Amino acid sequence: MKAHPTAIIHPRAQIACSVTVGAYTVIGENVELGEDCEVMSHVVIGGPAKFGKRNRIFPFASLGQDPQDMKYRGEVSYLEVGDENIFREFVTVHRGTAGGEGVTRLGSHNLLMAYVHIAHDCTLGNHVIMANGASLAGHVTIGDYATVGAFCGIHQFCRIGAHSFLGSFSGVNQDILPYSKTTAPRPLEVYGTNRLGLERRGFSKEDLSELEAAFRLLTRSKLNTTQALAAIEAKGFKSEHVRALVEFIRTSERGVAK
Repeated sequence: MKAHPTAIIHPRAQIACSVTVGAYTVIGENVELGEDCEVMSHVVIGGPAKFGKRNRIFPFASLGQDPQDMKYRGEVSYLEVGDENIFREFVTVHRGTAGGEGVTRLGSHNLLMAYVHIAHDCTLGNHVIMANGASLAGHVTIGDYATVGAFCGIHQFCRIGAHSFLGSFSGVNQDILPYSKTTAPRPLEVYGTNRLGLERRGFSKEDLSELEAAFRLLTRSKLNTTQALAAIEAKGFKSEHVRALVEFIRTSERGVAK
């Protein structure tokens, strides 16, 4: 391990030999860092926390600290992180609480830009991008390939659907539909599918066509949500992504932004 002499590393931290640790960084007890992680200067990592391989943590990030939850009473909780994530400057990620599953989970290949905050018991999938200053309250779930714009604020227990794009400065208190492009006006307005992002990810023309037809029924018809779902199912769409969209809406506990 290549650690700067000023770094403070707890003797019960488990750090792979290929990890680099920068100046004035503090790594606490029960922190695990996998192969080829890069921890830059002035980083603080608390535990219990487990990081996979090739994560990059930029200066002044604070990861694995106690949750900002008034009900927290010092119970053991965890942060679990996959591989090849990027934590930019001043990112904060907190461990879970007993009120959730006790774990905050991040998948792999996520980019968290400067000043992003991820609160207790949140779950991020893979390939998620959170732009500068975006913040998640507790128990938020974000699906794969979702993009959260700068300075968005996400309410507790909301879900951000896979492949969605959420515009900057959006305040979110309902679930955001998968595959959608949603921006900041009050109330939130869904403009349709996140077509450009879906095309970049190789979605077929058939999938895009069926998703757009489903979104027209959801957001541009005069049908309520229940009627729109019935109409979508009556169309007999073949796309697995339309089925995922319908399932997302049916399992929503807070309602969905339309």
